[in-house]
Amino acid sequence: MYTYDIEYKFNGEPRTFLLELKEPQLAAHDAAMHVLELHLGDAENSLVMPTADATPEQILEQAERVGLTDIRVVSRTN
Repeated sequence: MYTYDIEYKFNGEPRTFLLELKEPQLAAHDAAMHVLELHLGDAENSLVMPTADATPEQILEQAERVGLTDIRVVSRTN
């Protein structure tokens, strides 16, 4: 397992999310999806989430629209 710290701002407030995955790398747009799901995954309006065929740029744009900015992935050494 690989451990990642996802550092980001939610409505301007700094946050960190710890994530463990089997993948050896985590791209910024994939991190954005995890953070979107964390904050908005149970939202009644599913239009807040990017579509399944969204490009990495569209995912990051959608995250920014809902207040998730400055998303950065930091790998931890295990």
